[in-house]
Amino acid sequence: MRGAGLTFILASFAIAAFAGNSLIARAALADGAIEAGAFSAIRLAAGAIVLLPFLGRFPDKRDFPGAVSLAVYVGGFSLAYLSLDAGTGALILFACVQATILTVGYTRGGALNRLGWTGFAMAMAGLLVLLAPGGEAVELLPTIMMGVAGAAWGAYTLIGRVGGDPAGSTARNFLLASPLVLPMLLIDTALPSMHGILLAIIAGALTSGLGYVLWYKVTPRLGLGTTASVQLATPVVAAIGGIILLGEPLGWRLVAGGALIVAGIVLTIIKPKKAAA
Repeated sequence: MRGAGLTFILASFAIAAFAGNSLIARAALADGAIEAGAFSAIRLAAGAIVLLPFLGRFPDKRDFPGAVSLAVYVGGFSLAYLSLDAGTGALILFACVQATILTVGYTRGGALNRLGWTGFAMAMAGLLVLLAPGGEAVELLPTIMMGVAGAAWGAYTLIGRVGGDPAGSTARNFLLASPLVLPMLLIDTALPSMHGILLAIIAGALTSGLGYVLWYKVTPRLGLGTTASVQLATPVVAAIGGIILLGEPLGWRLVAGGALIVAGIVLTIIKPKKAAA
C-alpha cells in the first residue's frame, strides 16, 4: 500500500504539472506577452538549467530519441496555444497521446478488443465535435500542431518507461532539446515582455523540468494502459483551471467533445474479464 500510495502521489503531482503547462502557456501566449519561438526556447533552457545537478553523465546518442520527441512536443504545443483554449488544447493533446500509445501497443501485439475499438471511435468523434464548422469550432492548423505535439509526447512517455534514471534522462533530454527549438525564434515577430519571460521560466523549471522527472519516475510503476489513462485527468484539470483562472468560456463543444474523448479513452483501456472456465 505504501508503494501504491507513493505512486498515486507522484502521478497526482505530475498531472498537476501537465495541466499547469497548458494554463501557463495559454496565459503567456494568448495576450502576446511572448511568442511561440521564445516561449519554447526559454522553457527548455530553464528546464535544462534547473536539472543540471541531475545530469549524471554527458548526453550521447542514446538520449537523442527522447530529446527530439521533447523538442517536437514543446514546439507544437507552443504554436497550438497561440489559438487554442487551455482545456480544448489539453483534450486534443491527450487524445493524440492515447492514440500514439495505442498504436505502439498494437504494433507490439496488443490488439484492441471490440470495446476498445468502440472507445477509439468515440474519442475520434469527440475530436470531430471540436472541429466541426460553425459556432465554437476549433481552427484546423492549431489542432494539427497540438496533434503533432501529442504524438511526440506519447513517444516521449514510451521512451521514459524504459530509459531508467528519470532525473538524469530528463536533464539530458532538456539539454539536447534546447538548441533544437532555436530555429523557431525566426518566426517570432516581437521581443517577449518580462511577464512572458517569467511565465516561460516557470513552465520550464517547475511544471516541465521537475514535473517530467516525476512522470519519468512514476511511469515504470504503471502498466501501459494505466500510463495512458491517468493522463486523462489533465484536460479536466486544465479546462477547470482555464475557466476559473483565465476566464475561458465553457461552450457546448468543449463539454460534448470532451465527454466523448474522455469516455472513449476510458473504454480503450478497459480490459474485459476473463471468461469463466
